[in-house]
Amino acid sequence: MPDASSSWFALTHRAILRLLLLLWYKAGIQTSPPIVPLDRRQSLQQGDAEAHSTGREQIYVGKRSSRVMRCLESTPSLHSRHWGAPQQREEKQSQRALEMDQPPTPLGIQETIAESIYVTRPLLHLLSLGLWGQRSWKPWLLSAFLDITSLSLLSDMKELNKRERMEIRRRTILLLYYLLRSPFYDRYSEGRILFLLRLLADYIPGVGLVTRPLMDYLPAWQKIYFYNWG
Repeated sequence: MPDASSSWFALTHRAILRLLLLLWYKAGIQTSPPIVPLDRRQSLQQGDAEAHSTGREQIYVGKRSSRVMRCLESTPSLHSRHWGAPQQREEKQSQRALEMDQPPTPLGIQETIAESIYVTRPLLHLLSLGLWGQRSWKPWLLSAFLDITSLSLLSDMKELNKRERMEIRRRTILLLYYLLRSPFYDRYSEGRILFLLRLLADYIPGVGLVTRPLMDYLPAWQKIYFYNWG
């Protein structure tokens, strides 16, 4: 289990930096991951297309069918070839670039409070663990209350970009993690989950190859991956 002092140090610095982004730099709803992963396949395709063509692709439009076809001279290599119409790739690239370049949605007072609650929630949870202990229900209830309150305050926002909508959806799905966090897991979820896995392993051929190792590792995973609620 991680050391409490190191967890406190990491969560405190992360909360301070996130609050600085939220309140000073007006970063809006902070997504996870904060930096969009690089699409290497798209970069390779774009670089190959630029190497084999100058400007826009040369296309031919049928006189009677109006069907758009790519000329053989501008055909990219096989590994980066796409099988749609030439303009489809340009539309997808422009749409993806537009989504990436969208500025964060400005937050009002209510939304700023909601995001501040979400940012400070791991820190408050760790503080409550120090006050009431790991076996107490108070840290679990406090953290769940803060998460639900933050999502409820953010639910009134209608005009969000794609990344922000995905982040709200991700936070909503992560509420299911409370079923795997102590003390709820120790008192209610553990027995039912192990019973279900054992039932599947005994009555469905082949499933035991997956469920039996999962039953052995589940207690260790629960302690490692659900200890830090950040």
